[in-house]
Amino acid sequence: MKGSVIALGEIAGRKLAARMVDGQLDDVLFDPPDSAPPGIGAIYRGIAERPMKGQGGLTVRLPDGHGWLRGSKGIAPGQALLVQVSGQAEAGKAVPVTSRVLFKSRFAIVTPDAPGLNISRAIRDEEVRGKLRILAEDVMDGSAHGLIVRSNAEGADPEEVAADIAAMRDLAIVVLADAAGDAPELLVDAPDAQTLAWRDWATPDVLADEAGALDDHGVLDAIEGVRTSRLQLPGGASAFIEPTRALIAVDVNTGSDSSLAAGLKANIALARALPRALRVRGLGGQITIDLAPMPKRDRAAFEQSLRAALRADPVETALAGWTPLGHYELQRKRERQPLSELLNSLP
Repeated sequence: MKGSVIALGEIAGRKLAARMVDGQLDDVLFDPPDSAPPGIGAIYRGIAERPMKGQGGLTVRLPDGHGWLRGSKGIAPGQALLVQVSGQAEAGKAVPVTSRVLFKSRFAIVTPDAPGLNISRAIRDEEVRGKLRILAEDVMDGSAHGLIVRSNAEGADPEEVAADIAAMRDLAIVVLADAAGDAPELLVDAPDAQTLAWRDWATPDVLADEAGALDDHGVLDAIEGVRTSRLQLPGGASAFIEPTRALIAVDVNTGSDSSLAAGLKANIALARALPRALRVRGLGGQITIDLAPMPKRDRAAFEQSLRAALRADPVETALAGWTPLGHYELQRKRERQPLSELLNSLP
């Protein structure tokens, strides 16, 4: 099917949201089990513990474990502070948290530590920007908190945008008033998969939330297809994406193509497909690509293709560059638990 579809459903009582674009799985969000570490976006009142100066931070006691907060200047052991989960916890490590708490919804982000009103740069129409600024100033009048109006607000109903901004403003007031205390406490839970999809994904051509939507739109078959490490590329080439404890290894093969340009063609195909492949698998961290053989003069073309593909990807990714052995390395933010782990946790 051409166009975009967001299909909503449940697997074993856990919510799932999938986005299909032109019949291909473009992203998927799936609730973790109850035993999983705290989800990104959860806000806690934590209790600071002893700083670890050699590691540049301190641990924060949470009601269900510990968080790791980078930077400890001005924070005394035993002090209560607001923290927000900022990344996916690695196995055996504390949950990464930040003291810069954000209140994020579909149209607005309230920023208590950064006063001022900003409109997303993705909204380019000056008339629309002006109307959104007036609306936001009216809702935030008298508030000391900052605000970012998100790109989703463009073309949205002004009353819905105003209500969304007001809801985040009021939530910030309530949570900040509850920051003091002598015991750790969960103040705002992390959003579930379908709430995240509503918040962060663009409006689709079709929203399918009826019973059986996941099966009707081929989501379940598509998920099975990405559980394998093999990634089929155009032109008969392929790649294998294999997570290890230390990094994500990506191996590119030319397949049956034996032409002089086979390596370059396979590598460019991989560059174009890699962001989506990592996104649907929920993979992040250090990524090392063992590319198909190609002349050094072709490296610039590969990098250009990879940068272009990453521009449309919402996950923060840094390009580390070439290694002495000719591998290419990336560093990608861990924004979610790997899909394979979530599926393996099903009863």
